[in-house]
Amino acid sequence: MIKFVLMVNKQGQTRLSQYYEYKPISERVALEGELIRRCLSRTESQCSFVEFRQYKVIYRRYASLYFILGVDQDDVNELAALELIHALVETLDKYFENVCELDIMFNLEKAHFILDEMIANGCVVDTNKSNVLAPIYLMEKAANAS
Repeated sequence: MIKFVLMVNKQGQTRLSQYYEYKPISERVALEGELIRRCLSRTESQCSFVEFRQYKVIYRRYASLYFILGVDQDDVNELAALELIHALVETLDKYFENVCELDIMFNLEKAHFILDEMIANGCVVDTNKSNVLAPIYLMEKAANAS
């Protein structure tokens, strides 16, 4: 089960965070700080899987953003988690037409909406780009019609 999703820039600033279990803000800040330092300090030749606290962390860098997934230690397929990250990036890329950090920053609610269409309560719901983007396109069409 997925515990959290983070999008972080190369300077270590969190651009998007979504937690699927309750954590107080102070714990989130501490967790993100330690985890981001650990992921950013790793070289590209090192594995993209890290055991951190009670989580297995899977991350991948796309351009200037790191996509970080925290999952349960025991029941995880790391390659499936990497594929989920890739599907998320492709979906964001399709919607924003070559997604970048600024797209996430200035359209945070849309990025969260897309993430929520893919993952609900820590479980993967859908990874099909068309299915994920259909509701957001409908909302935009309805907003433009009024």
